[in-house]
Amino acid sequence: MSTAPPAAEKAASYMNADDTPPVQSRSEFFQSVDVADFASVTGREAQWKHSPVSRLAPLLDGDLDGSAYPFTVSNSPNVNVRFVPTSEVTRGIAGLPEERLSANAWGQVDEVLLIELTGNPDVPVVVTRNGLGESARAAHTLVSVAPGAHATIVVRSQGSALLGETVEFDLGQDSSLHAVFLGEWSPGAIQYATHSASLGQGAVLTHIAVDLGGDIVVVNPNAHLLGERSEAHLLGAYFADATQHQEHRVYVNHVGAQTVSRVNYKGALHGRGARTVWVGDVLIGPDAVGTDSYEQNRNLVLSEGTRADSIPNLEIKTGDIKGAGHASATGRFDDEQLFYLQSRGIEELEARRLVVLGFLLEVLQKIEVPELVGELTEAMQVKLTKTEDTV
Repeated sequence: MSTAPPAAEKAASYMNADDTPPVQSRSEFFQSVDVADFASVTGREAQWKHSPVSRLAPLLDGDLDGSAYPFTVSNSPNVNVRFVPTSEVTRGIAGLPEERLSANAWGQVDEVLLIELTGNPDVPVVVTRNGLGESARAAHTLVSVAPGAHATIVVRSQGSALLGETVEFDLGQDSSLHAVFLGEWSPGAIQYATHSASLGQGAVLTHIAVDLGGDIVVVNPNAHLLGERSEAHLLGAYFADATQHQEHRVYVNHVGAQTVSRVNYKGALHGRGARTVWVGDVLIGPDAVGTDSYEQNRNLVLSEGTRADSIPNLEIKTGDIKGAGHASATGRFDDEQLFYLQSRGIEELEARRLVVLGFLLEVLQKIEVPELVGELTEAMQVKLTKTEDTV
């Protein structure tokens, strides 16, 4: 199935593989589930020029294992988690692949991890993935939230991986989902994930991505606010060291009236070669009157030789909105904060750790699982201790 006739030349134009200008509006991006509809990736395309394409090559063009993988799930009421054949579920509820890697993974998935949430479970649902292995994999997860249901889900990804995946969220009318995705991968792991959500009338999605591990981690959250009064709160915290490339491309599509979105991503970088990429696209459609939207990205540089790309974009197709804005900043320590802490008797290294931790805690504290906030705070502190010799 494809939203357009097979047209590799059209895809090549979109990907800017030739001399034609790239598509400027996110709403016009080419979509297809057929990898053959996308041109080969060279790394010069607008979509890929910030990414380590050579290391993603096995996921872009290779054969992928799309079978079920090991996972565990906590004991929670009103939840059903299981693998089902692709023929037994409807995929594409929240959109189709917009680039070659996602299309390649989509076409090779045999079984979908289906997570069905109903009622109002009073404890978070925790799904842990560990043991995906080093061979190239494709995965697809569908999270379905029943109308009126309210739930919290935590997905922990650990161990080794070479993974291309899609995660879809289908939020029914007046439902809410607090979704936390933790990238706790082992060194050497590679993950490329597209998260897409469809929000019905009055639905509220809070999506929090926390990335600490792995070598290459790309998580691209998309939220389509289709129903009136729906809300999307997309947050992220990441810490890249000298071996890591961490990338997030956020897309918020306001379709319904009176919709609200807030995007807040914060990252720290340390070590020569540490690289982060953040791209934020917000589209306010012609019928999205009364929209209230704001996105921001902040990066804290802890050493020389790092690079943080931060690219916010805002497209508005109606003049009747409540508000819209974006912001981006990348910088080093605030010397005044550091001086204040030292003047209170705190040693310089400890003061630096406190500043970084306070910077990232603004996002971490939005997680509605207190014990998880404490665990992640400790993990951040452990990672910060490795910066002592060079900050």
